[in-house]
Amino acid sequence: MEEQDKKKLEAVKLRMEKLAEELEKHNKAYYIDNAPTVSDEVYDSLFQELARLEKEYPQFKSAVSPTERVGATVQSELKKVMHAVPMLSIHTETDYTAQGAYDFDARVRRELELTSDQTVDYDCELKFDGLAINLRYEDGVLVQAATRGDGYTGEDVTANVKTIKTLPLKVEGFPKIFEVRGEVIMHKEVFRKLNEEQEAAGAKLFANPRNAAAGSLRQLDSSLTAKRNLNFYAYGYGEVSEMPADTQSGLLDYLKSKGFPVISNRTVVQTPEELEAFHLEVARIRHDLPFDIDGVVYKVNSFARQKQLGFVSREPRWAVAHKYPPEEVQTQVLDITVQVGRTGKLTPVARLKPVFVGGTTISNVSLHNEEFLQNMGIKIGDTVVVHRAGDVIPEIVRVIPELRPKDARDFVMPEFCPVCGSHAYKEDGEKDRHCSGGLFCRAQRAQGILHFVSRKAMGIDGIGEKLAEQLIEHDLVTTVADIYRLTVDKLVGLDRMGQKSAEKLVASIEASKKTTLERFLYAISIPEVGEATARNLAAHFGALKPLEDASLEQLLEVEDIGPSGAENILHFFAEPANIAVINDLMDRGVVWEEGTGTSDQELPLNGLTFVLTGTLPTLSRDEASDIIRKAGGKVSGSVSKKTSYVLAGESAGSKLAKAESLGVNIIDEPELFKMINQGVKADG
Repeated sequence: MEEQDKKKLEAVKLRMEKLAEELEKHNKAYYIDNAPTVSDEVYDSLFQELARLEKEYPQFKSAVSPTERVGATVQSELKKVMHAVPMLSIHTETDYTAQGAYDFDARVRRELELTSDQTVDYDCELKFDGLAINLRYEDGVLVQAATRGDGYTGEDVTANVKTIKTLPLKVEGFPKIFEVRGEVIMHKEVFRKLNEEQEAAGAKLFANPRNAAAGSLRQLDSSLTAKRNLNFYAYGYGEVSEMPADTQSGLLDYLKSKGFPVISNRTVVQTPEELEAFHLEVARIRHDLPFDIDGVVYKVNSFARQKQLGFVSREPRWAVAHKYPPEEVQTQVLDITVQVGRTGKLTPVARLKPVFVGGTTISNVSLHNEEFLQNMGIKIGDTVVVHRAGDVIPEIVRVIPELRPKDARDFVMPEFCPVCGSHAYKEDGEKDRHCSGGLFCRAQRAQGILHFVSRKAMGIDGIGEKLAEQLIEHDLVTTVADIYRLTVDKLVGLDRMGQKSAEKLVASIEASKKTTLERFLYAISIPEVGEATARNLAAHFGALKPLEDASLEQLLEVEDIGPSGAENILHFFAEPANIAVINDLMDRGVVWEEGTGTSDQELPLNGLTFVLTGTLPTLSRDEASDIIRKAGGKVSGSVSKKTSYVLAGESAGSKLAKAESLGVNIIDEPELFKMINQGVKADG
């Protein structure tokens, strides 16, 4: 009997392997080759058989099973991933005309010191408007997928990426380690259908395919990502144990042969005239492509020459993005209304006749303030030109006065807040009006809640715009401290809030109580205190009480805080209502670790300013910057006579040359550690 059971299990295991192999072949034929080999009914029956067997015999389920593509993983947060090889961005050519191609060719030839009779092969590709991703394969199996992030650290989106049907989860004959890089995008037709579904469900519409793709890929529930039908296109590599090609075009051919989607609109050329021709041809067909692009990319084809050219700052010298001019369209200003922001700022907004420009539909455009409005001379009823390029916020660039109707009306900024009726004041010399309602103003309350719960603030998942409005409307939240008074019983019954959703939200609120001082300072909406300033304040004072009691002079000692920022911080902590909310938050259990702060310590790098350049042996730039700041030093982005040291790594760029010309001390990573650990000043 035992022998029979063993044979049965072996037969089941073999059947599951056979089903997985067969389904992957059908996936490739359908999604990549565009040539289906079986009917949907046959595919579904094979898929359901495999899913059933995996449920009965989970010990035989493969990590790269085709059933992984439907998504099942639910995460509490996306984990951070350090890239083995930095995912650097490429330089964008600012000249949209043909001259951009000629300038790139000239730079490459100059750096390579080529004579007029020597040629350079360029690989020409499309510049996708999506989300860059790094796929790590070990022994041919996809083990990790990470977003670009800041180029050095990204987010782990492996479970979500596995749902992309055009992507191979296992690759035969692949090197031991191979990181494939490319772009995750959403096709235009998929985007159109998604927004139709969102509208039917009464949910918020996505602005464009790029935003939809990014939001879909960063879902904590991979089953939601699976429903979004994302696509992936390969265009590069990261860490590899063995390189199968010596050119960019050869690499793409190799990846295509291994089952990766690679765009067919690419070519290899040798002259700037041919680069220009590629740019013009893609411009001609770009609106017929099934996905959005915002330009083309030129890369020196030879990897040997790429290595010879190296990098400047965070960008390779051997590649450039040649974009297309921003799109401009005419439309009409139907009305001008006033929006009240979370800090009380009153912003005039032009309500436009909806118009499609730069890959998205625009119906609202900020007019910034009354001075901008007056300088532009915009009236309600005017015909205006709207400009937008890529992810740039749309703007009105000019009015067409000859098309102004007779009934066009002037707009005057209100003297009272349109939300709460409080006085709207404007300080002398300031351009903006502000509502004086503070915590009383409902508009500021709603936006304050959304900012407080945002990912980089307290990181509470589950509170969006509609729920924030409901919490205020039902008197459940008057100040942000009331968020920590919410219970499942209070939440259940609100629109689109069931038992499970309420439990998840309460759990997220509870988890957010343990935070950091810098996140807390960012969350409480101190005017002009963004992420960087919050980080500097936390590092300088170390604890909340010294910051609350700080004088103007003490605040001005903090890195990158000027008189205006210091005044705002001073006024914020002088307001009893703000202190009451902070105390309430702490009474509700919000905590963070506190220290002495750099202002009270004699640290080894106190008073020293560092500039980083090149690739360091063991540290990413972010890690090196954090180490320097914790040791009391400052990190700057540019070299000047005030720079104390330049920390240089491999392939250091123009910053190194400037440091040498100014006589600035140059150190490497070991010397930095010596300075910190032994308190020894490097000679450079």
